[in-house]
Amino acid sequence: MQLDKLVNFHKAVGDPTRIKIIILLKEGPLHGQAISHKLGLKPPTITHHISKLRDIGLVYQRREGNTIYFHLHKKMLEFSAKGILNLGEETMMEITEKEKLSIIKNFFDGDGRLTNIPSKRKKKIVILAYLVQNLSAGKNYTEKEINEYIKKYHEDFATIRREWIMHQFMFRQDNVYELNPKVMWPMVF
Repeated sequence: MQLDKLVNFHKAVGDPTRIKIIILLKEGPLHGQAISHKLGLKPPTITHHISKLRDIGLVYQRREGNTIYFHLHKKMLEFSAKGILNLGEETMMEITEKEKLSIIKNFFDGDGRLTNIPSKRKKKIVILAYLVQNLSAGKNYTEKEINEYIKKYHEDFATIRREWIMHQFMFRQDNVYELNPKVMWPMVF
């Protein structure tokens, strides 16, 4: 669930040592001994804090010979840090039932297939909400299952899948997809 991920992010970065590690890694990858030396902490302490940051996807590691270097996942940091603002912005979209029905009618053919993905945000959100509504809350879906579901409506399953995640309809972790609670959706059907 996206909300749990957001809470875990704030818990993990709510520690002064972890913030210092993030600041150090912003400048580039470092190995554990270097981080330990720069912060004046023992290596086991650094290992503990790095594992907390790695658990939420902010830090990843790469081995070079016998040395493991830690890297900051800057895009994940930016995405997670803006998470609350994005949720608030997305949930403010208002649209009438008449508008929803009109948009759906204009973008689906007689066989129930999506003719094209709208480029305008408002219309795209209506279509995404309409498509996602028949998936089950609380169920984990594999990427293959999601692709097959989308193919019933449109051939570009990758774009629709990505849009569901970007607009908070779904959450993805390790190629497993789950619906977010409807309160996080930009609109509810």
